[in-house]
Amino acid sequence: MIQSLPTGAAMVAAIVGQPVHHSMSPFLHTAWLRHLGLNGVYAAFGPKDEHAFDRLILSCRSNGIKGLNVTAPFKGQALALADTVADSARRCGSANLLTFDDDGYVHAQSTDGYGLVRAFELQAPDCDLTSGAVVIMGAGGASRAAVAAMLDAGAPEVRIVNRTLARAEELVFAFQGETVTAYELSDVDRAFSGAVAVINAASGGPLPLFEALDAGATVMDMTYRPLRTNWLKAAQEKGLKTVDGLNMLIEQARPSFEAFYGVLPDGAFNIRNLALEFLGESE
Repeated sequence: MIQSLPTGAAMVAAIVGQPVHHSMSPFLHTAWLRHLGLNGVYAAFGPKDEHAFDRLILSCRSNGIKGLNVTAPFKGQALALADTVADSARRCGSANLLTFDDDGYVHAQSTDGYGLVRAFELQAPDCDLTSGAVVIMGAGGASRAAVAAMLDAGAPEVRIVNRTLARAEELVFAFQGETVTAYELSDVDRAFSGAVAVINAASGGPLPLFEALDAGATVMDMTYRPLRTNWLKAAQEKGLKTVDGLNMLIEQARPSFEAFYGVLPDGAFNIRNLALEFLGESE
């Protein structure tokens, strides 16, 4: 690994959220910067509210910062403040990547869907997302990004399961004209029937039973802390294939790094092993 220290001419990018202290993004981007020997810095900003986020974006239009990764609760606001919006962000209704050009214009993208699909490719290469329905647990912002990603990956149907049916139906409306359906949590067995994959985009709550899932289905959890969530442990006990949230985090970060620093980190540098060590986890 090449070690280098940033100088006053360093390229600067950051993660923005509230809270943001728990984010692994600075660890990932800094590891890539050092490995590649680039003169760059990746920081963390925690605006206290939406007004502070507005002021941050206004400042970034003219202060030379390369770009920002955006996490909760500012992803929707990031989209609204952008001057140009990529289809990836428009589909998600949010942006996790903002870049700034020399004229002060803000460009919004979303790399969440890319990271999600890549996680399946890396950890469950035999899971054919085009061969059956995909179930998304939860109806928040992360769920919308997951729905968009699965539709774009060729899933013939996406089923949204949520405690409150009305919230799930709001997502169905956002993708009107596409094969998206809504289910209450009490109807989870029907939602699971025939599904090739189930993705947990919700936090906490009761674990549904996996008996209705086919033995060949894959279960994924977007969370990476802890790496082996109760959701994944329950799936593994049923003998189901699983995908954790760490690869999604890493893979969504790769195109962001390229947007900030002009280089796409390749897989030859095994950053997952470093991340596992950082988390105190093992394969």
